[in-house]
Amino acid sequence: MKHELMKLPYAYDALEPYIDTLTMTIHHSKHHQAYVDNLNLALDKHPALYEKSLSALLSDLDSVPDDIRMAVRNNGGGVYNHDFFFSSLKKNPEGLPEGALLGAIVKAFGSYQGFKDAFANAAKTRFGSGWAWLIKNHAGALEILSTPNQDTVLPLGTPLLSLDVWEHAYYLKYQNRRAEYVNAFFNVIDWNAVSRRFLSK
Repeated sequence: MKHELMKLPYAYDALEPYIDTLTMTIHHSKHHQAYVDNLNLALDKHPALYEKSLSALLSDLDSVPDDIRMAVRNNGGGVYNHDFFFSSLKKNPEGLPEGALLGAIVKAFGSYQGFKDAFANAAKTRFGSGWAWLIKNHAGALEILSTPNQDTVLPLGTPLLSLDVWEHAYYLKYQNRRAEYVNAFFNVIDWNAVSRRFLSK
């Protein structure tokens, strides 16, 4: 079955004023849609690959045929990363992690503020386009890292939270002020979704 654009669980204006309506509209309906379309164009050359999940393909790119490997890496990564990012958001300015997730954050980063500072730094210092991530690595510990372009963290562990720092994610509202966008992001984290991922594996 061909890949389809995910349906957002909220309206395009639901994250105002932190992420504006026009950015969400273009980000989802244009950029995200383009990744879906281009992934399907690549997989059409090897239709048997539609039987594999996207996460399986991206976790083992060496198994993808040479002629479409880069297209799957870039466009499949774009689909996966955006699906993950958009499903991590809700307007939540007072929200904080709780329970076992908070305990793991404090263990790994000293405090919630320590996590926040480290995550923001990963997002602000990613050169060019890419992503900041909170993951549970293969040792079971929390780790913050960043990836370039549309690379995923799937080979490195279980993703828990991500932030898109491609310019298309923020430029209409924040222009060159990436740091302001990064700081605003902490008001739209769905910590319940993050916690479910943390507890699931």
